[in-house]
Amino acid sequence: MNPVLPDRYPIPAAAARAEIRVVNSRFIGIADYTPSADAAKALIARVRAEYPDATHHVYAYLVGYGASVTAGMSDDGEPSGTAGRPVLAVLRGSNLGDVTVVVTRYFGGTLLGTGGLVRAYSDVTRAVLEILPRTERVEQCTMLVEIDYAAYTAVRQLLDTLDAEVTSEDFATRVTLEVTLPVIHRETCAARLAELTAGQAEMVTEAG
Repeated sequence: MNPVLPDRYPIPAAAARAEIRVVNSRFIGIADYTPSADAAKALIARVRAEYPDATHHVYAYLVGYGASVTAGMSDDGEPSGTAGRPVLAVLRGSNLGDVTVVVTRYFGGTLLGTGGLVRAYSDVTRAVLEILPRTERVEQCTMLVEIDYAAYTAVRQLLDTLDAEVTSEDFATRVTLEVTLPVIHRETCAARLAELTAGQAEMVTEAG
C-alpha cells in the first residue's frame, strides 16, 4: 500500500535561477515546481534547449513529499556520484516537495576533481534553493452540494469561510453547487452544512 500524501506541504511558488563560477567553470542552477515526473522531464528538456552548447545538464527531482516521494537524478556524463547525487542530497534537505533542480555546466578547461565537483554542484543547488519562492500545496476535493433555495445565501457565506470555490451552480427544483475546497475542511463542511440546513443538504464527494 502506497503512503498517503499529507494534506499540505511546501512547494516552489515560481522558478528561480542562480549561477556560480568555480575555476572558470560556469554552473547555472534552475529550480521549479514539477508535480509529476513528466513535468520534471519537461523542465529538463526546456533547460537543455535553452543551453544547447553546455557541457552537462545534471538534475535531481522530488515528486510528492515525505514518505510518499519519488526521486530521480542524473550525473549527465560527470563522474558517477559527483553531480546528481549531491544535488539530490541538498534537495532532500530543503523540506520541499514537487521540485526539480537542473544544473547546467559550461566546462572552464580545468578539472575540478571529485571533491571539487561535489562542492560545486552542492553549492549552486543551495544557492538557487535559497532564493526559490515557496508556497504551500493544499490537497483539494470536489463536492456536489444540493440545497433548498432558502439556504443558498447562508451556504455561500459558509463556503467562503472554508476557502471553498464554487465552480458551477445549477438552479432547478433545488440549487446544486459544484464546490472545490481543501480536503482538511471536508469534514467541517459536511457538519456545518448539516447544521445549517437541518440535515436537508445533500453532499457528494466526487474526488479527493
